[in-house]
Amino acid sequence: MPNSKPNRTLRLVLLVISLGLIGMAIWMAAFHKSPWIIPVAEKARKNPLTPSDAILKAVRPVYEQKCSDCHGDTGKGDGSDAMMYDPPPANLTDAAHINKLTDGEIYYQITEGRKPMPSFKTKLTDEQRWQLVLLVRAFANGAAPPPPAESAPPSTPKAK
Repeated sequence: MPNSKPNRTLRLVLLVISLGLIGMAIWMAAFHKSPWIIPVAEKARKNPLTPSDAILKAVRPVYEQKCSDCHGDTGKGDGSDAMMYDPPPANLTDAAHINKLTDGEIYYQITEGRKPMPSFKTKLTDEQRWQLVLLVRAFANGAAPPPPAESAPPSTPKAK
């Protein structure tokens, strides 16, 4: 069989190319950090809420329950679960980055999510998501209310 050697070489070349393409696809899926693609109409959305201390204090427990494990108590992206994720959670105190985003973009990101961040469309009300937009802005501007103080266990009197 005079054609067996070229046939074998062709199969080997095709195998190497296929493995290379598979490897490249895996690499791109694992390491390619694409920017958020947010519809123009969503970018233009305006926050119906006006910033106030009352709103920031009201939404703080929501943030503590839904966001702080990843974004951290102070929004620095250093929560207890942050190291588990790639890409890592956003640093909400990065004013240069946050101030480039419209309220609509932040709202869209909270609403829709993107792996590893979950969608909060059905987990939070519209109002809570808009309140979180205000809290994100407060983190970026250094005006976020502090996290709730850990409550100390009641002291018991010592027996004599």
